[in-house]
Amino acid sequence: MAFLTSSMIIASIAWICILILTSNFVARKSSKLPPGPYGLPVIGNILHLGPKPHLSLAKLSHKYGPVMSLKLGSITTVVISSAEFAKAVLRTHDSSFSNRSIPSSSKALRHDEFSVAWQPVGKQWRKLRRICKEQMFSAPRLDSSEGLRREKLQKLRDYVAERCDRGTAVDVGDAAFTTALNLMSASLFSAEFARFDSESSQEMKELMWGVMKSIGSPNLADYFPVLKPADPQGILKAAEFYFGKMLAKLDEIIDEKLKSRGDNVICRDDIRHLLLDLFIAGTDTTSVTVEWAMTELMRNPEKMTKLRNEMRSFVSENGKHQVQESDIPSLPYLQAVVKETFRLHPPAPFLLPHKASSDVEINGYIVPEKAQILINVWASGRDSSIWKNPDEFLPERFLDENGGVDFKGRDFELIPFGAGRRICPGLPLADRMVHQMLVTFVGNYEWKLESMKPEEMDMNENFGLTLQKVVPLKAIPTKL
Repeated sequence: MAFLTSSMIIASIAWICILILTSNFVARKSSKLPPGPYGLPVIGNILHLGPKPHLSLAKLSHKYGPVMSLKLGSITTVVISSAEFAKAVLRTHDSSFSNRSIPSSSKALRHDEFSVAWQPVGKQWRKLRRICKEQMFSAPRLDSSEGLRREKLQKLRDYVAERCDRGTAVDVGDAAFTTALNLMSASLFSAEFARFDSESSQEMKELMWGVMKSIGSPNLADYFPVLKPADPQGILKAAEFYFGKMLAKLDEIIDEKLKSRGDNVICRDDIRHLLLDLFIAGTDTTSVTVEWAMTELMRNPEKMTKLRNEMRSFVSENGKHQVQESDIPSLPYLQAVVKETFRLHPPAPFLLPHKASSDVEINGYIVPEKAQILINVWASGRDSSIWKNPDEFLPERFLDENGGVDFKGRDFELIPFGAGRRICPGLPLADRMVHQMLVTFVGNYEWKLESMKPEEMDMNENFGLTLQKVVPLKAIPTKL
C-alpha cells in the first residue's frame, strides 16, 4: 500500500511536470519566442548558466542559434550571440531596447536612481550623458589633461624600473589598476588616489571587484522577485557594503572640490553616483584589459617583439623621447593588439543588460515587452563565421581582412564598450589609457615569468561584471 501511495505521488509529480513543460512549449510556440532549451519547473533555465554564464550560453547558442530565449525563474531573457543581431538590438531597434533590466544589487543605496548606467532614458539621463560627453570626455578636455596622465605614466615607468633593478616580479594587474585609478582621478579632478603596492590601492581594487562581482553574479532575488526582501544569497547586503565604502571615499573628494566651486549643475547625489559609475567602469575594465594583453603577448613573444619594434622605430624616426597619446593612430600594430585583446577578452562579457520597452520582432521571432536582453560579446568575438582561427591571439587579423574594424560602436563584430545610445561614455579616455599603459609596459623591457613557461600560464577567468584572471600575471622586467 505504501509503495502504491509513493508511486502515485511520484506519478502525480511527473504528470504536473509534463503539464508545465507542455505549457511552456505551447507558450513558446504561440508567442513566437526565440528558440531555447527547455527548463525545469519553477526555476526554468537557471541551472544552464553554470559558474561561467558567458561560456555556457555561448555553447547553447551553437545549438539554438544567435537569438535564443531562456526562462530564468520568472524572467524571460533573450541572449544575442552574433554581430548581426547585436546590430539589430543596438542600432535598428535601439529606441526599443535602450532601457535597463536592473539587477537587485544595483539598487543598493539607491544607486540605480542616480546612475547614468542604470537610469531609464529620459531628461535626467540625457543631462548626465551630456555632462560626460562635453565636460569630462570631450577631446579638448582630455587633451588639456594629458600632462597629468603623463605624470602618472612616469610613475608607472619608475615603478617598473625599480622592480627591474631589484630583479623582482611586477603584479601586472595591480600595477595597471593603480595606474588606471590615478589616470582616471587625474583626468577628472587632478588628484591621485593610490601608490603602487599600497594598502589604499589594494583596498580600492577589492572594493571595485566586490561591486563588479555583486552586479555580475546570478542572483535568485532577480529571478524570483518575491525573494528580494530576503536577499537569500546576501548579494544585496554585499553590494551595500561595497557601494557604501566607495561612496565614502568619493565624498571626501567631492567635499573638497565643492568648497572651491559656486553653483552646481547637478546635485550631490548625482555627482557621487556618476563618479562611482565612472571609476567602476573605467578603472577595473582598463586594468583587466591591460593584464590580458600582457598575458597574451607573453604567450606569444614574437608578437611582443613586433609591438616593441614598432614603438621603438616610431620614436627613433620621429625624434621623440616617448610615444604620446596623439601618436596612437600612427602605431597600427599597437592598435591591432588592443583590438585583438578586446575581441578575445572583452572586459564585460555581456555588457550591461538591456530591457525591451515593447514587443519587437527580430529574425522572425518576438522579443516580448519587459524581456531582459543579454548581448554576449564574448561569444560574438569568437564567432568562426567572422573570425578565422577565433581562439588564437592574432593581432595581424586587424591589419589584413579585418583592418577596418574598430571598437567604438560602429562595427558590431567588436563592441566591448557597447553601441547605440547606451555606449560607455568613458570610451574616449579608456582608449587612451589602455594604449598608453601598454606602451609603458612593452616599450623598454623584456618580461619573464618566475617559475613557469609562458604556455603554462593559467588562462582561467573569474566571472563577474568583468572577467578577471584567476591567477594574476606576475612577471620580472629585464632591460633590453
